[in-house]
Amino acid sequence: MASDGDAGGGCRHVLEKLTPSRNAVAVLLGGFVLGASVLALHLGYMPQLAGLRLPGRRKKRPVRVYMDGCFDMMHYGHCNALRQAHALGDELVVGVVSDAEITANKGPPVTPINERLIMVGAVKWVDEVIPDAPYAITEEFMKRLFNEYNIDYIIHGDDPCLLPDGTDAYALAKKAGRYKQIKRTEGVSSTDIVGRMLLCVRERSSGDHHTHSSLQRQFSHGHGPRVDDGGSPRGGTRISHFLPTSRRIVQFSNGKSPDPHARIIYIDGAFDLFHAGHVEILRLAKALGDFLLVGIHTDQTVSFNRGAHRPIMNLHERSLSVLACRYVDEVIIGAPREISKDMITTFNISLVVHGTIAENMDYIKERSNPYSIPMDMGIFKIIESPLDITTSTIIKRIVANHEAFQKRNERKEDSERRYYENKTHISGD
Repeated sequence: MASDGDAGGGCRHVLEKLTPSRNAVAVLLGGFVLGASVLALHLGYMPQLAGLRLPGRRKKRPVRVYMDGCFDMMHYGHCNALRQAHALGDELVVGVVSDAEITANKGPPVTPINERLIMVGAVKWVDEVIPDAPYAITEEFMKRLFNEYNIDYIIHGDDPCLLPDGTDAYALAKKAGRYKQIKRTEGVSSTDIVGRMLLCVRERSSGDHHTHSSLQRQFSHGHGPRVDDGGSPRGGTRISHFLPTSRRIVQFSNGKSPDPHARIIYIDGAFDLFHAGHVEILRLAKALGDFLLVGIHTDQTVSFNRGAHRPIMNLHERSLSVLACRYVDEVIIGAPREISKDMITTFNISLVVHGTIAENMDYIKERSNPYSIPMDMGIFKIIESPLDITTSTIIKRIVANHEAFQKRNERKEDSERRYYENKTHISGD
């Protein structure tokens, strides 16, 4: 017979099997409380839990990067730099240097800051713009970027940016460990473009029109003339180094097609020396529909209609500048000047538009009006151009300050020539 102690032990053994452990109870109780809390939160009974974040569910702050520049005579090289900068973060903030700062450090700008702000703000990769940014990043401004604008990294290209005293404009950002570098966009610079305009002005003023076809080939294929009269370009500086690739076009493209029932707006033109006037008319055109299709005329078409020394920038350069604009969904590279019924059907165009400010407003008087078919179909509309700016406006600014821009270009061309003489391959975009 078992003793009393043995009997008690047996009872305790049975009870231990029937009674849950403390850990099990805790788990069950915790699950009940959590379930009740979730239910109460869903039903609105526990407002104090509304701000509760469960572990692993915290929203990550976007990485914000900053890039500054003059963005004078803005071209696809500037746009590609902004594209690369945006790829290094989630949000791109761009500082646009003031007119006074540009004049003090480089010479007078071609385009004033109000136009440059429009241009930069219209680039599809830009999220925020800071006007009147300093040419050199001071310690005070850098702290403002970090604290006020929540900037994580400051971005610049791999070409050196030196102040008049020879110091690095980005030395402080590098010292702070908050600097990142992108690859220079080959094939274009503001110096090149100003040089092309100066060359065209000189050729036109000298009455030497037989050089027209050779100039167009030089602009299109990267071969520049040697100038022996002491003027720019010196030492055989090439006019254009641009070599178009399908990859670059894809990088700039939105890569999307219009919906079947989308209202497609079409606008065409040369879009030479892409400027604020172009941006503003494209903005208004896009507002008229769902999808903006832009036709870019060929170099030959532009030359025939605008004169012997136009366009300044070739077809592919002009196409990339337009593609970078946030209001543009697609471009036709080398669009015909005359809009046919077949073209309207092929692209399902709902409305063809034209601005009130353009290089040639006499198209209605022409024997072959390029817009006659959309006019007859009742799908042609004239829209008021917000800015009185054309490509000729930009060229006239260069002519008016010919000597200042000539001297600035001569200084810049020395560094440009050294760059191409010492150029080595660097992988990147």
